[in-house]
Amino acid sequence: DEFEFETPGLTDNLRDDHGFDSIDAIELLAKIEEMLGYQISRKEKEKAMSIRTINDILDYIETIQAAHNN
Repeated sequence: DEFEFETPGLTDNLRDDHGFDSIDAIELLAKIEEMLGYQISRKEKEKAMSIRTINDILDYIETIQAAHNN
């Protein structure tokens, strides 16, 4: 509901196919932090710059969780 594009497929390019922009990226990171219950480090946020698909988002969240669980 919060993002300004139609529901993407798992492999759709969010930027090219759905107009995902920098504001959407900031909102996404805020939602991920809220979901995880902790603030994402600057280094982890920089890694988010490579996110292009829903699958990338899922991989990103798994990587962050694994790092924080160690």
